[in-house]
Amino acid sequence: MSETSSPGSQALANNLPTAAVLGLSDEGEVDWSRLRGLQYAAMAKLTFYRVYSHAIMSLFVAQIYLATVGPAWVATWMGALILVQMHGARGDRQFADAGNRQVSTSQFLEQSKTSILAGILWAVPFLLFAPIGSLAQFAALLVVALLLLAGSVYFYTTSPLSIIGFAGIVSAAAFVHALTIGQFHVAAGIALFAVLTMLGALEIGRVYLSARISETKLAEQEQVVSMLQREFEEHEADWLWETDKRRRLCSVSPRLAYALQASQGEVEGSPMIDLLTNRNWDESKVPQSLRDLTEKLQSGEGFSNLTVEVSIKGQRRFWELSGTPLHDERGRFLGMRGVGSDVTEQHHSNEKISYLARYDMLTSLPNRLQLTEALGKALEDAKQWRSRCALMMIDLDRFKAVNDSLGHMTGDKLLAQVSARLQALTNDNAIVGRLGGDEFAIVVRDASQPGYLAKLAASIIASLSEPYMVEHHTLHVGASIGSAVGPRDGKTVEELMRNADLALYEAKDAGGGEHRRFEPKFHASAEERRQLEASLREALGLDQFVLHYQPVVDARSENIVSFEALVRWNSPEHGFVSPGKFIPLAEDTRLIVPIGSWVLRQACQEARSWPDHVKVNVNVSPEQLLEPNFHREVVGALAASGLRPERLEVEVTESIFVRDADIASKALEQIMALGCSIALDDFGTGYSSLGYLRRLRFSTIKVDRTFVQGAAQGSNESLAIINAVVAMAKSMKMTTVAEGVEEAEEAELIRNLGCDKIQGFYFGRPMSNDEARQLFSAPREQRHIEAAKRGELRAWV
Repeated sequence: MSETSSPGSQALANNLPTAAVLGLSDEGEVDWSRLRGLQYAAMAKLTFYRVYSHAIMSLFVAQIYLATVGPAWVATWMGALILVQMHGARGDRQFADAGNRQVSTSQFLEQSKTSILAGILWAVPFLLFAPIGSLAQFAALLVVALLLLAGSVYFYTTSPLSIIGFAGIVSAAAFVHALTIGQFHVAAGIALFAVLTMLGALEIGRVYLSARISETKLAEQEQVVSMLQREFEEHEADWLWETDKRRRLCSVSPRLAYALQASQGEVEGSPMIDLLTNRNWDESKVPQSLRDLTEKLQSGEGFSNLTVEVSIKGQRRFWELSGTPLHDERGRFLGMRGVGSDVTEQHHSNEKISYLARYDMLTSLPNRLQLTEALGKALEDAKQWRSRCALMMIDLDRFKAVNDSLGHMTGDKLLAQVSARLQALTNDNAIVGRLGGDEFAIVVRDASQPGYLAKLAASIIASLSEPYMVEHHTLHVGASIGSAVGPRDGKTVEELMRNADLALYEAKDAGGGEHRRFEPKFHASAEERRQLEASLREALGLDQFVLHYQPVVDARSENIVSFEALVRWNSPEHGFVSPGKFIPLAEDTRLIVPIGSWVLRQACQEARSWPDHVKVNVNVSPEQLLEPNFHREVVGALAASGLRPERLEVEVTESIFVRDADIASKALEQIMALGCSIALDDFGTGYSSLGYLRRLRFSTIKVDRTFVQGAAQGSNESLAIINAVVAMAKSMKMTTVAEGVEEAEEAELIRNLGCDKIQGFYFGRPMSNDEARQLFSAPREQRHIEAAKRGELRAWV
């Protein structure tokens, strides 16, 4: 291992001596020649900008003093400056490949002479031109010099000695002239600026060198890891195992003995199956995988990647084994030999992933996927045995009122109690699951018995209508049920679900607390939705939409940093229509495209009246992103409103990856090219999108409220997910927003987990644009006194 990876070098990286940073000494166990090469290689990349900045600034000086000192002096000075810079540029080119070789301290110091000569030449205007010029000319010269000094911190970032030399000479000349003409306060300012510039240059150089040392150590650590990984791969497995023809272990390796939690002597000659079996197991409890292994060993049949459930000292483990039969030269069976590994953790992870894919995280009930599979199987059995199955769809009445008044956390706890009651009412003939939100479903495998569905529905409605105790609140909700019988009401899963849903609509329209079995006439309800669609088509032209805004605050300061624009529809024919009702309809009919365009334009226009630091977040559907000229709509909205692109953040969900991901990705890249930012909403609830995170470089990831509230309830899975999202976002230089925060404890938890921003009822409910503007117009203290009284807003503006 090289010198830079030693413990001494790591300690030195955290506390570099000043002389070493300046290149005047090579203290510590560090490959300084290599680091000097990296310093100059980095500085060589800035040669072009450094030379041209000197040229431009010299032209300003010529403009200032040309008439005062004459063309000859100015031309001579500029010529000398050009020669020095050309000499420095030539030297920089020689060091362009210094990152791949070593540079001595003497070479490093020699190259610093260019900045010293440049500093001497820039001192000339202060010492020769300024004394015969006016005070105004001196002031202009001083501005030029200060700009050049500030720029030198950038142009000589990796060479603090060059900055200090240049800044010291120029500042000294300016300081002397200021003292000469009696401008003592100006001289003091020059001295202070020079000191700060030098200290800043020194600190920047120290940070740069520390970073290079750390990078070198990290690179070498990666090499060590790669070497160990190659060594592991060469061994191919965790352990080797071998049995004789009586299936007894022989030639036991230390790794196998360790896996069996015994010494080599203890297991040598013991029957392999006995060591893997729990002595307390009776014949019926022996895992099938262990039975399969026993058969393979008895028959002398080879096998590969067989996952076996074993018991090691009473502890349940999972092994992955592969084995090959051994024969002598006459073909006689000698035993088995193979490789194995402990895959317990992987098995548990796969089980957890499989569980999460088929079960609802909140209620632990089967999810839509498992219900769909169960319904398909029930339909097949019904057709085969000429019986009947059924699907019952259940929707809670008045649940939205609970969510709106007491918050989503209370609503989630209520849903958990509802699921427990539903499970208590079902038996082996039925499987109950959650479809999403407050909607549940029951698949009845055999519904041939007359009156069975009606009796079950009545029991469900009665049970779910009983009071609930949630966090000292007595809550009352009801249930509406729609059912469809298969294969009479539908020969496919889709038909049966659609018709059960139609029946549910009828039950809801009847006032709730009702059960409706599907009837063909229920298709008339589709007509009602058609009318809603017709009204939706006219709503935009009749100016029936309005935007409300929910604040997003900084997790630390609780200052408002943005508002999310939320569209609301108040129809003269249908009254206030829930976004949960008309947004899916708009997406199904592609009306979301014109509605989304209006939301984008209106949000940009209204956000124009907010403070410049406050962004507006606009949700964009996949349908909009698939429009070929969507980025032009964004340009038009920004141009019409005068809103700066940096103040617009477009929010998309993971569903954009489902359809034409390439078109959506291109649209997002065009939007980012304008200067707008992109947020990924409801992250983790939809489709796998890690590849697109790396490709599209989202600026923000929004953590769905289900994970926030799961973490608040102590869910290890939710905490792990949030921690993983925050760590991933930080590594990819993205910010995180936690949604659905409704209580102070949740806000504190999210803050401690490292989320950058917070959104939720705890900091503010959706409000009109006028109310949003008022947050910035009233005095800060007054705003919060009034907000605290209303209980509406807790964020500092």
